[in-house]
Amino acid sequence: MHHNISLITTIAAALGFGLLFGMLAVKVRLPALVGYLAAGVLIGPATPGFVADVALASQLAEIGVMLLMFGVGLHFSLDDLLEVKGIALPGAVLQITVATLMGIGVSHLWGWGLGAGLVFGLALSVASTVVLLRALEDRGQLDSFNGRIAVGWLVVEDLVTVLVLVLLPALAGPLGGHAANGHGANDSLWLALGKTLLSVGAFVAFMLIVGRKLFPWFLWRVAKTGSRELFTLAVIAAAVGIAYGSSELFGVSFALGAFFAGMVLRESALSHRAAEETLPLRDAFSVLFFVSVGMLFDPRVLVEHPLEVLAVVGIVLFGKSLAAFVLVLALRYPLNTAITVSASLAQIGEFSFILAALGMSLGLLPDLGQNLILAGAIISIAVNPLMFKAINPLQEWLRSKSDLARKLERSADPLAELPMTVAHEHLRGQVVLVGYGRVGKRIAEELDRQKVHYVVAEQNREMVEELRRRNQPAVAGNAADPAVLIQAHIAHASMLVIATPDTFHVRSMIETAKALNPSIRCVVRTHSEEEARLLREETGGTVFVGERELAGSMTRYVLEGLAETPAAH
Repeated sequence: MHHNISLITTIAAALGFGLLFGMLAVKVRLPALVGYLAAGVLIGPATPGFVADVALASQLAEIGVMLLMFGVGLHFSLDDLLEVKGIALPGAVLQITVATLMGIGVSHLWGWGLGAGLVFGLALSVASTVVLLRALEDRGQLDSFNGRIAVGWLVVEDLVTVLVLVLLPALAGPLGGHAANGHGANDSLWLALGKTLLSVGAFVAFMLIVGRKLFPWFLWRVAKTGSRELFTLAVIAAAVGIAYGSSELFGVSFALGAFFAGMVLRESALSHRAAEETLPLRDAFSVLFFVSVGMLFDPRVLVEHPLEVLAVVGIVLFGKSLAAFVLVLALRYPLNTAITVSASLAQIGEFSFILAALGMSLGLLPDLGQNLILAGAIISIAVNPLMFKAINPLQEWLRSKSDLARKLERSADPLAELPMTVAHEHLRGQVVLVGYGRVGKRIAEELDRQKVHYVVAEQNREMVEELRRRNQPAVAGNAADPAVLIQAHIAHASMLVIATPDTFHVRSMIETAKALNPSIRCVVRTHSEEEARLLREETGGTVFVGERELAGSMTRYVLEGLAETPAAH
């Protein structure tokens, strides 16, 4: 009795070879992703030996993209996106434009048409959210200010790409490809644009109005059953079901549907549990996604078209990163933010593959275009961790060698200096509060209640503008830069409170504070016992560990409650 087991064969081969090559990659200090891509090349049709089912692998990859984008949504709320809109929105749109023009430019030199150049340029302009999240999670920077900007920037890129994916079939005819569904005249283009904006707008409105209430409520109902497998099933069903439903009903991509599913489930108090329960499945399908991408790659392009591959890698690693670097500095954000965003964008991934596949199906992009995009993706994903490792050395080098770098950071920036109108009493014996996130805001509220004067040092410029509108002294910038603490009048402060989750720069902040004000007391937050021990030894500051403080508060409450209960004696 013969069964068709190509699905099982494909999954077994993808996971088995993915594991083997992933371990090899980690052994030689490369990200496991590079191993998964190499495994895909090995079991793909372009290399001799066993060949897995490419069509099945691409469908499994779609599920991978859904679950991965669902994970992105779980980590990133609409409030977070609005918090960084001032930099993420203009930055992402301008950077996509610059990178697309670079792609059109080089493809024109190769004799390609405008349509091919446009698809090619767009594919090179959008970085992979999946790769970025892995990089930020590995470094513990996902909740940092720079991490939020980088993820917000890529979410805007994803939204722009979704719009392109829906509009491209209507534009294919005029651009020299196959006119899709009779599109081609100007009126049909405007009609397509109108329909696209309406459908995406309707989907977003539905998710924000109905989804935000319905899905968290549904999750609570399932959680009350007490069944762990039902809860996991509910989360996965919601992720895949919403992604599929949004595609069928609203015409938006699976990726966007899954992203919004994660975003509305994040509103639920059960979001952390949802993220935890689905993590193993998300990881497994992300392996299938990267293996399937590797299967599409023909390694011969590296030998037959080396100059074209170099041009692609140059645009991805340096061209668009440099454009983003200049844009972030032009928007008056710190050097560290500019370098972090540049490193985050120095790769391409899932949306580039989806764009390339659509471009080929519409007769716009030649086969060589897809292979060059895949080569650029594999090389850039492999090199990306090195770009992240280079952030701090590059920052130190630029600051030590270039006066221009320091001037660019703070030149004529009104938010980098405290206004002259700040009352004198605010700047004597005040608290300097670094970070105005979830923890910082709570501390500030209590200081306000106790009528204690404080100055906020915060990297988010929109937050600083908002604080100043409320007449609260605040200065924009990274407090690791001595100039920021000097502006906060640290020399006359009674206490430095570091409420930011990013503990990387804590030592330099405390060193600056102690150098300018030897008697200052320092208070730091951290999530790690080991980190807390090191910080106490190295800085002599008071360190609060999140979990321990929560346990202490709960214990005090329990003991107080027992003391008040007669039965306890």
